[in-house]
Amino acid sequence: MKRIGGERRKKRALFSKTPKTKGKVSIRKYLAEFQTGDKVALTVEPAIQTGMYHPRFAGKTGTIKSKKGECYEVSIIDITKAKTLLVHPVHLKRV
Repeated sequence: MKRIGGERRKKRALFSKTPKTKGKVSIRKYLAEFQTGDKVALTVEPAIQTGMYHPRFAGKTGTIKSKKGECYEVSIIDITKAKTLLVHPVHLKRV
């Protein structure tokens, strides 16, 4: 049987912005710098799709492991398993 839909299916509320926050993304948020060991929250920025993590990890908190290119490796714990995500800094928020 063929699978219907992709990873963004049924995510309209999660990937939408309020009218107040619509518009261009600030350059400060886009070029944010993080150090190894910093605690960050995964917050999606719907205007930029590059470096976006899978929606199942939305709202999780993790730790910066290293930098790869312009993205960061973020270590999170998913229930009992440790996982590593490659996330663009525009989708990260310092905690």
